[in-house]
Amino acid sequence: MSDSTQQSSNTIDPELLEILRCPLTHSRLRQEGDFLIAEVGGLAYPVRDGIPVFLVEEAKHQTKRFRIEAPGPVQVRDVDVRLE
Repeated sequence: MSDSTQQSSNTIDPELLEILRCPLTHSRLRQEGDFLIAEVGGLAYPVRDGIPVFLVEEAKHQTKRFRIEAPGPVQVRDVDVRLE
């Protein structure tokens, strides 16, 4: 199997993608590479061999944690930022 065939095997048919929903939030999904991303909550479900894996335990969360520090008497805190 060539690399281009292997990469396209994880592409979900657009008509199917229209009816699939996140099993946790019931929100729509969009495809980004080998993952289906829930519009609400940002959970990323893997697509393996063209089959979406809708196990919440296997989903990745699409946020990154940043530490924000400011000069002076400002409290230091962690902030979650959603990546899109």
